[in-house]
Amino acid sequence: MRHKRPAEGGFSEAMTALIETQGLTKHYPAGEGVVAALQDVSLSIAPGRFVAAMGPSGSGKSTFLNLIGCLDRPTRGSYRLMGEEVEALSHDRLADLRSRRLGFVFQSFNLLPRADALANVELPLIYRGMPRRQRRERAAAALAAVGLADRMHHRPTQLSGGQQQRVAIARAIVGSPDLILADEPTGALDTRTGLSIMALFQALNRSGVGILMVTHDADVARFAERVLRFRDGRLIADETQNAADAATALVALPEADAVA
Repeated sequence: MRHKRPAEGGFSEAMTALIETQGLTKHYPAGEGVVAALQDVSLSIAPGRFVAAMGPSGSGKSTFLNLIGCLDRPTRGSYRLMGEEVEALSHDRLADLRSRRLGFVFQSFNLLPRADALANVELPLIYRGMPRRQRRERAAAALAAVGLADRMHHRPTQLSGGQQQRVAIARAIVGSPDLILADEPTGALDTRTGLSIMALFQALNRSGVGILMVTHDADVARFAERVLRFRDGRLIADETQNAADAATALVALPEADAVA
């Protein structure tokens, strides 16, 4: 990975924040008025942290994730990613920033159905213009890192839900991002498979990758070390916690036939 995770308590004012927002706000037009989807969110997240954003539907957590992922622009306020002012960047520069700094994992996997796992994972590197041999080597290494070295040439329909999500995670990490943005990554998975995905996230986080995960499920958020709680477009709580260990929780589950 590009950097090592800072030690607990090691983040200081001298260290560049991974994410820093001031008064981050997003309004959407609605008839003759506007909907305040996100309102005045100010926070800082150090590199290499595992943060969960929680809240009910319509709370603003997904809007926040979209803004942090450079998929939308704020109505007002500022956002810095690794010290770079995001809102002033051109569309091309934003696309480049997303490609090099960020990885995305979605609830619905978003895999190309006719492409095998290797081709799905190498896709972000094609957009970077990386030579074919190099990108395939990196894609293979990413699949091996998520435990799918023996599934590289399987198409999504030949994989279980957990395996498809692992392919999506491999795609997210293949470009060595500073931050993975995960939107309800266990929402379509059973308990055992979801725990295996959380254990994988925690392993990636220990290697230095920052993770910002949106979830409505407290049983999933317990594996993060910090929880942001949203309601009615506002950040109402910002809490640190001792993260539960997903690998331990997985071992403690009763035996089942399901395979992650």
